[in-house]
Amino acid sequence: MNDSEIRRNFHKKMLLRHHAAPQTLVLDELGLLHGAFRADIAVVNGKLIGYEIKSEEDSLDRLQNQIVAYDSVFDSIAIIITKRHRQAVTRRVPKHWGIVLSEKGKRGAVHFRIKRKFQQNPYVDPVSVARLLWKSEAIEILKEIGAPQSLLKSQRVKLYRYLSRHLHIKKLKSAVRKCLKQRSNCRKTNSGLFMSGA
Repeated sequence: MNDSEIRRNFHKKMLLRHHAAPQTLVLDELGLLHGAFRADIAVVNGKLIGYEIKSEEDSLDRLQNQIVAYDSVFDSIAIIITKRHRQAVTRRVPKHWGIVLSEKGKRGAVHFRIKRKFQQNPYVDPVSVARLLWKSEAIEILKEIGAPQSLLKSQRVKLYRYLSRHLHIKKLKSAVRKCLKQRSNCRKTNSGLFMSGA
């Protein structure tokens, strides 16, 4: 099974309720750390959930760096694997990561089994969460919290650091989730598609 086959079936079989929920946004390829990494699937609702896919065609060479990137941003994380990677992944991913095994049945259907449930990620980094924002979005939030006018013209790294220091992590996460949803709605509205994930 390749990435696209696993992804397509995971959306249909495991994320169906998220797709159906009006307050939930499901994204493919969410950029992390300004595009240095990409989360294969992200679910945005009351929290941010990340899913990494490792198909039979994938190597685990980048996994350690991907773990750091996912841990810096997501509240909960799971990795979707095939049998080929099961032993290595079980040894290498942190205990708070969930593990989902994807298998193909005799008739060709793809099935998923949760081998380990994900837990709350204890390593979320506020600056990395803030870096999910576009600069324009960060500026709007800074205006709302009364940041100094002079700060608004600074480089984006300073904006993210200020947000991480002056907004409680819960409020920062909430603001980021709101921006991700608004961003998605704007794209859908402009393309004439039905709005969801509001």
